[in-house]
Amino acid sequence: MEIPYTALSSDALQGVIEEFISREGTDYGEQEYSLAEKIAQVRAQLESGEVVLTFDEESETCNLVRLR
Repeated sequence: MEIPYTALSSDALQGVIEEFISREGTDYGEQEYSLAEKIAQVRAQLESGEVVLTFDEESETCNLVRLR
């Protein structure tokens, strides 16, 4: 189920984004980004609609999914 990211408190959204970013593991690109830069990139993607926040009721987990 898709849920609006705006429905989460700022702290809850920050936690979801940080947990998502921590799943990445190692950076594989030519340029490395700081945690703050990665968070800003994900927030911008949420705001633009490129990424949506989903919740799986069965596993009770949140995920960020790229639409485009």
